[in-house]
Amino acid sequence: MTPLDDAPRNDAPEDTAPTCSAKGCRDAAAWVLAWNNPKLHTPERRKTWLACEEHREHLSQFLGVRGFLKDVVKLDEWIVSNKEG
Repeated sequence: MTPLDDAPRNDAPEDTAPTCSAKGCRDAAAWVLAWNNPKLHTPERRKTWLACEEHREHLSQFLGVRGFLKDVVKLDEWIVSNKEG
């Protein structure tokens, strides 16, 4: 074991705000788009994309036309509901 083995790792920043899932966007996420692909996932399974205000509608439409979109929830509400459940 070397001294570096005990050193804390900084692979990722500790306090990073969630960002939009739209390609190239680094804006803060404000929405959670819950979805699933019925060909791959069980009906209760939910995958999530995050969206800023600007990209919420575009990402929702992308998932919606494919029949994947299940719910759109404000990020703060999603966090609270997942802590409670």
